[in-house]
Amino acid sequence: MDMPVATHLDAAALQGFVDEQWDHEITPALQRYIAVPAKSPAFDADWQAHGFISQVVRDAAAWLESRRVAGLKVEILQLPGRTPVLAFEAPATRADNGDTVLLYGHLDKQPEFSGWRQGLGPWQPVIQDGKLYGRGGADDGYAVYASLTAIEALDRQGIPRPRCVGLIETCEESGSYDLLPYIDTLRSRLGNIALVVCLDSGAGNYDQLWMTTSLRGLVTGTLEVQVLDEGVHSGDSSGVVPSSFRVLRHLLDRLEDSGTGRVLPGSFHCEIPLQRQDQARQAARILGDEVWRRFPWACGADGNFVLPMTREPDQALLNRTWRPALSVTGVDGMPSVDNAGNVLRPHTAFKLSLRLPPLVDAVQAAQKLKTLLEQEAPYQARVVFQPDPGVASGWDAPESAPWLADALDHASHQYFDAPCGYIGQGGTIPLMNLLRQGFPRAQFMVCGVLGPKSNAHGPNEFLHLSYGKRLTAAVAQALSALPAGLPVDADAH
Repeated sequence: MDMPVATHLDAAALQGFVDEQWDHEITPALQRYIAVPAKSPAFDADWQAHGFISQVVRDAAAWLESRRVAGLKVEILQLPGRTPVLAFEAPATRADNGDTVLLYGHLDKQPEFSGWRQGLGPWQPVIQDGKLYGRGGADDGYAVYASLTAIEALDRQGIPRPRCVGLIETCEESGSYDLLPYIDTLRSRLGNIALVVCLDSGAGNYDQLWMTTSLRGLVTGTLEVQVLDEGVHSGDSSGVVPSSFRVLRHLLDRLEDSGTGRVLPGSFHCEIPLQRQDQARQAARILGDEVWRRFPWACGADGNFVLPMTREPDQALLNRTWRPALSVTGVDGMPSVDNAGNVLRPHTAFKLSLRLPPLVDAVQAAQKLKTLLEQEAPYQARVVFQPDPGVASGWDAPESAPWLADALDHASHQYFDAPCGYIGQGGTIPLMNLLRQGFPRAQFMVCGVLGPKSNAHGPNEFLHLSYGKRLTAAVAQALSALPAGLPVDADAH
């Protein structure tokens, strides 16, 4: 049917519609989504048999199909042996010149983790103090629902908009290794991507719209050291048989200065662009000590809180966005403390997570890391580093076009009564770098609801509902601002 054409956007009416949809449609859908343990394949090897990923995709598809968007097409794609992808297309409501807005999100989740507060749990949706708790709601199950709601809000007012395509994957938390085959399959259908909207990122606070300027890359893998075929009495063997833990610790000393946390090899670093340093200083002036105070610090041995690696806000921001960092996220080969006898263990394995600066190639870094850890093993111990399949390079945003910068700042003032903020994020979204390479003239609106203490991947993850509503309205306004007739991306392939 023909849509009425409005001469200007009624921001108050748009926000009112978005609020109503969040209250009555999106939040109930997210509560149902949170209740399903749709863990990413890296954390559920039997994901196909369990059927949880397929369930949340079907539920989201059914929700999309229930919406009143003229010409909307919804499709679940399933390549053999791959996690499914949910795609949707909303035809342009203005003169269609081939420009496409790509809206991205994912529905797979991180594992449960421990430490949830009493009354909360990973698969238990609970609303407290305007926050929806549970795994995956903020990271980022809300994205598919918010994306179509933004489109619907414009159509309801008759505001002309470009063609919009949604791409919702289910392998992001495993490194998006299943996504590339789908991109190849869909490439001819994507068209000329003029704007990418990604709702899988974070916010510096809940007081303004925040745009992500960069994302770190990631190499994960398992480092295993084996010295014996079986455990032996520690009194009989210690001093003769080297501890597998000590050997592993020695290997990590090649990678990281344990006194400072600095990653040592220069190949894992890059020069930080001056613009990103300036933006970090600007964000630091806005956020102040909340850059580091927002984390749930433990109490130290002297009764005072544990201190951060730096209390300088700008340096803390650069540390978590433009400098490499190592985390040990899992361990194998060690019994629990209450079951630890006097045995020298035969092997120790650590799950390593190496965050990389945005401009460092993750594939090359994985190869260098493997060589660094495996060469010249102490005592000729058996040392193996096995990178996970989901290595991902980081992403550095292109400079925002004047129309986008103006639209974002206007939307932030309109819906938050504050200017738009710009901040790098320490996480990884593999698709962003792929899209930057494939569509070099595309603009990017990378943002999200993961603000202070939202704690994605950890216990007590929550979605700030008020922020989600205002962010949805801001996305709608940005969609309406995309100029018609942008140059066709001849470099797309």
